[in-house]
Amino acid sequence: MKKVNVYVTLRESVVDPQGTAAEQALHNMGYEEVKSVRVGKLIELAIDGAESEIEARVDEMCKELLVNRVIEDYRFEIEEA
Repeated sequence: MKKVNVYVTLRESVVDPQGTAAEQALHNMGYEEVKSVRVGKLIELAIDGAESEIEARVDEMCKELLVNRVIEDYRFEIEEA
């Protein structure tokens, strides 16, 4: 069994209101060194199969369901579970 971490982030051209709110809150808390915040999501999958098959299947899952490719980018890592 393999563990797959899928990292989903908004495209750079898309405004990130949650990131902006987090940045402002951090500044209000005294963390002035923070220059930018972007918020994304992590999706963890546990999958059986060969790594080459898993890579193709996860890419398909991302394109079909897990990622809104109009406004989001993604990458994933496969590791031993």
